Amino acid sequence: MNIRIGWLWLYFCCHLANAQDLKIDRVEPLNWWVGMYQPKVQLMVHGQQLGKAEVTIDYPGVVLEKVRRVENENYAFLDLRIGAEAKPGKIPIQFKPAKGKTLVYDYPLLVRNHQTVKAQGINTSDFIYLLMPDRFANGDPKNDMVKDMRETSLHRDSMYYRHGGDLQGVLDHLDYLQELGVTTLWFTPVLTNDMEQASYHGYANTENYHIDPRFGTNELYRELAKELHRRDMKLIQDVVPNHVGKNHWTVLDMPMKDWVHQWTDYTNTSYKDQTLYDPYAAKADKKIMTDGWFVPSMPDLNQNNPYVQNYIIQSHIWWIEYAGVDGFRIDTYPYNDLDFMAKWGEALTDEYPDFTYFGETWVHGVANQAYFTQGNTLHQGFDTRLQGVTDFQLNYAIAEALNGNFEWTGGINRLYTTLATDFVYEDATRNVVFLGNHDLSRFLSIVGEDVEKMKSATSWLLTTRGIPQWYYGDELLMKNFSDPDGKVREDVKGGWSGDKQNKFTASGRTDQEEDFFRHVKALATYRRENRILQDGKMLQYVPEDGIYVYFRIHDDKRVMVVMNGNDEEKTVELNRFSEGINGMNTAKNIVTSETVNSLKSLALRPRQTLVLELIK
Repeated sequence: MNIRIGWLWLYFCCHLANAQDLKIDRVEPLNWWVGMYQPKVQLMVHGQQLGKAEVTIDYPGVVLEKVRRVENENYAFLDLRIGAEAKPGKIPIQFKPAKGKTLVYDYPLLVRNHQTVKAQGINTSDFIYLLMPDRFANGDPKNDMVKDMRETSLHRDSMYYRHGGDLQGVLDHLDYLQELGVTTLWFTPVLTNDMEQASYHGYANTENYHIDPRFGTNELYRELAKELHRRDMKLIQDVVPNHVGKNHWTVLDMPMKDWVHQWTDYTNTSYKDQTLYDPYAAKADKKIMTDGWFVPSMPDLNQNNPYVQNYIIQSHIWWIEYAGVDGFRIDTYPYNDLDFMAKWGEALTDEYPDFTYFGETWVHGVANQAYFTQGNTLHQGFDTRLQGVTDFQLNYAIAEALNGNFEWTGGINRLYTTLATDFVYEDATRNVVFLGNHDLSRFLSIVGEDVEKMKSATSWLLTTRGIPQWYYGDELLMKNFSDPDGKVREDVKGGWSGDKQNKFTASGRTDQEEDFFRHVKALATYRRENRILQDGKMLQYVPEDGIYVYFRIHDDKRVMVVMNGNDEEKTVELNRFSEGINGMNTAKNIVTSETVNSLKSLALRPRQTLVLELIK
């Protein structure tokens, strides 16, 4: 009798174990929507031995076209077609194991909110403000440390650890940003970055569908986007399709061996973009550039793998639809597979025709940079569809213009000659121009802490062609060299409770800081309110005697910019610039509002730049 009971108990336990073995850990995307341009979506489902289960769906308008089983039996990839007749609701997906209880997962199918502002695109009317959420302001101290995450250190006195800034901190200071003249916010990545070290910067994400809980929640991110849109502002999301963090859940349990690029021995990228367009390049060198890992902690995604392709594209579309993101900045663009990135761009613009994106191209040389942009303008043999780039060539040029001596190709001539090569782009106005970012030395330090030079650079940035981008804190004259980069990722004073100074208020700024803040504000506000600096025609003159002059022209309005690239005062005779002046007699200084009563000559201080609205 006891033996019989024992066998029955063993049978019951085994049957129960089989029923419980089937468990779903994840389904991504988290949900989808009715009425998308592309009716197909591929669900990636993960759970112990889930790939062995029989999968069925019975939901009007939704067809399970294929169940794809891969090397790792913990995965099943489900190809769904969502017809136009499908209604929002919960799609019951049934997973039936060979033995045991059928498991049903209710997958959310939502209605698209066509009233929500989203996917507006970024253009020349925008003034982008780049900030690192961890270093900007701490609006919610309760999320500073999150239990069970790999990095729980919080030390504001260390450049390497988290400081506690978050999305709520950004929300709390939108008035400050609007006062400055900012129209668009770009955050360094905010997805979960569950890495052991330096998780604050976000460039090694370990999730694709979740905001890092130390920054906030998905819902808060969406609310932030809504608040920006309510203020007629925009949101850029920093995306990293090239790689993920080594603790990304798909790396810890990979669907297949070639989910990431595999090497017999660890192989780092060479960072040599030249190998991609060098007509004499060895295939091995090109492979190392594109397939090598960016750093050991960031596995390189295999973008030739169709499952990887779907995973990347769908996650990015999901954030646009869910949160209302207006544009993407693409990290480490040259290291991606360019054929895939063209496919990625096509998928995004098919779904959102007004959506825009620009890529980080930290390279040296105009041709090097233009190679990655749309249009096959350099006979690349393909079209990347990349609309614009971070214009590093102009970044180098403005530094040379303000620090260098006037020479045939040096000093201020570098700025002129770089702009003169804009013919290599399909549309150079879509490039993002900037003085600094989270990887570069602060521009104030680059120009030797000379505030006049900093003002001159700002005047150029907000009047030249393209889309201007500002790095947080530069308006407060923050300084330091990127040695290491943590030195240019300092906190904004006043963003944390208990800070002795509050730089977000005029009373907390020094006289010099307030003067420079007002300089930026005056130019940014004028630019926001006047199309002439947004899409006005550019007319530039060959520099002479260290003086560089250019105009922006729109209808009957003209703005004249005069830059002194010398270390001494200069008086400039203006008769040479009659084409640009076009019969105008007087002008208004856009920064100071002072009137210039004569356009015969101008006196400039050393390294000064004047921005003048011409008046008949």
